Amino acid sequence: MEKNLGSMDRAARSLGATAMLVAAFVAPVQTAIRVGLGGTAVYLVLTALAGTCLGYRMMGRSTCPAKLR
Repeated sequence: MEKNLGSMDRAARSLGATAMLVAAFVAPVQTAIRVGLGGTAVYLVLTALAGTCLGYRMMGRSTCPAKLR
């Protein structure tokens, strides 16, 4: 798959995923909310590592820098 996440987007996803994982373990919330936070965090980490996002692909979006031709 072609990468569609820029470096700033990848960094923001990584930071957001870290915050969600911390909240999932520390916050006094119900189990279902913990699972939701954890699942979303895992998705964000995987997309940041892979450099591609399925949602962006379906919308035809990209945050990668413009390619010179």
